[in-house]
Amino acid sequence: MNLIKYIILGIIQGFTEPLPISSSGHIFLFKNIFNTNLFNSLNFEIISNFGSFLAILIIFWKDIVDLIKSFFTYIFNKEKRKINLEKFKYCWYIVVSTIPVGITGIIFKEKLENLYSLKGLAIAFLITALSLFIVRNIKGEKQDKDITLKDAIIIGLFQAITIVPGISRSGTVLVACLLCKLKRETALKYTFILYFPVSVATFILGVSDIVATPNLTDMILPYSLGLIAAGIVTYLSYKWLSNLVKKGHLWKFSIYCLFLALFIFIYFR
Repeated sequence: MNLIKYIILGIIQGFTEPLPISSSGHIFLFKNIFNTNLFNSLNFEIISNFGSFLAILIIFWKDIVDLIKSFFTYIFNKEKRKINLEKFKYCWYIVVSTIPVGITGIIFKEKLENLYSLKGLAIAFLITALSLFIVRNIKGEKQDKDITLKDAIIIGLFQAITIVPGISRSGTVLVACLLCKLKRETALKYTFILYFPVSVATFILGVSDIVATPNLTDMILPYSLGLIAAGIVTYLSYKWLSNLVKKGHLWKFSIYCLFLALFIFIYFR
């Protein structure tokens, strides 16, 4: 039963991580509904997030390798700088968009736990619902090469808001990208390329806590099963999200978030 619980938690993480509905918000909600301390494992949260990271890495592997090659080719090969300039700038825009959330994360690190509350979570879901609904009909024309420094800064500032529990990172960044007139496919790609530096930083910061776990040997199997479950479901969940975004059906998640917020207000009144 203990193994099954960790698999279920991995599935929850995997399903909600790519979608614009806040994985951390759902974990907090499930914790309160089922009144269990199983959801309190920060180490497992880091492990399952890593499973999601691996799934997204597989999906964008070619893009990541191409960007890294182009970045260093631009730096070390003067003859090929012109053809690699656009991707070099793209890499720097990812860095620029990451800085705000990094700064806010460091400043408010000790205060984040105090921000968790059911009422706050419901309000966060309402904000997510409203923002997703607002951009439902936006069809941008900008491609990767058209992204500007201004776009990167705006998207970064939006991402900084996502440290608030219940505010979806993927949803907020997608909204910001669409408001900056990026094409839906371009917005989706930028959103998940931007996921990598944040995810890597989170995992690196959490490694010491995982290694220090007293019963780490006993937890290898349940953690591994949770990681695998999160990875597989994240992969499938992203594919579903990708189809919905391309068809302009992102608004459907706004309805889900609206009903989820109403459920919280009624169930926990």
